[in-house]
Amino acid sequence: ENLTGLARMVRSYAMPAMENVALWHERDISHSSVERMIGPDATVTLDFALNRAAGVVEKLLVYPENMRRNLDRLGGLIHSQRVLLALTQKGVSREDSYAWVQRNAMPVWRGEGDFLTLLKADKDVAGTLTAGELEALFDLGYHTRHVDTIFSRVFG
Repeated sequence: ENLTGLARMVRSYAMPAMENVALWHERDISHSSVERMIGPDATVTLDFALNRAAGVVEKLLVYPENMRRNLDRLGGLIHSQRVLLALTQKGVSREDSYAWVQRNAMPVWRGEGDFLTLLKADKDVAGTLTAGELEALFDLGYHTRHVDTIFSRVFG
């Protein structure tokens, strides 16, 4: 919450900075007054936010088993976007794809089944995507496939 608020504050300085650019060739006191505020406020706030973020990351405890358990509690709903996109790529309209996905997702929200099972039993969905195609859309590896690349870029 703190970092989100601080990010909003730093981002809020973008507008007055851009307004300064429009009149760069006609510098007057209105420019320097903005710059006197932006310079120290933005840099101090950003420094504090970055130190706070570093502390969060350094002290972060990750429990993969709990993460998996929480994902499983969603009954596969996290894959709904991929299903919707796969349906549209097969030629189903966006509106129909949304309706098909939603009518199978809503029972899962009510605790009345598993998303993949419901999709496989749906005549419209099953008539468009094979069971194998649906199962492939539920692969968590799709979402985590670039984790190692991201970590190597961030942490060298």
